[in-house]
Amino acid sequence: MSRLSIDVTCEVDWPLAPPHGDAHAFVQRVLEAAAERIEVRGEVSVLFVDDEAIHELNRTYRQVDRPTDVLSFPMNEGEELADPDEAEPMLGDIVVSVDRAREQAESYGHSLERELAFLLVHGFLHLNGYDHEDEAGEREMFGLQEEILQGIGLTRS
Repeated sequence: MSRLSIDVTCEVDWPLAPPHGDAHAFVQRVLEAAAERIEVRGEVSVLFVDDEAIHELNRTYRQVDRPTDVLSFPMNEGEELADPDEAEPMLGDIVVSVDRAREQAESYGHSLERELAFLLVHGFLHLNGYDHEDEAGEREMFGLQEEILQGIGLTRS
């Protein structure tokens, strides 16, 4: 049974070729693994954009005047997380820069598939209250990210 209802929008051309040529199927596979691991369910919206669009969002919502790789907009930020008794709580929105993902995949020497999955999981964990503001939080969050990615066969190369 699916844990997530996911809406995927691509404002840029989807960059992955088959067998990952379907953006929705790719996002569903990655985020379902994350939802399963942290035992949550709900609705998520994912938007793939270019650097220009994410730069504008970063400037508007975070007052940071540069592009970034992923932004998360939790629906319940500053409040308690979603009510587990609610049928499908809205978890929030994830915005990913495909331009940044390409550059980072090349820089880190791994596939674009892995980088996009990493950014999706990172954004999803932020929607669910995980953060990396201190060393303990960073260890927990980055450990979970690697565990989830390894679980779907996307290891560092």
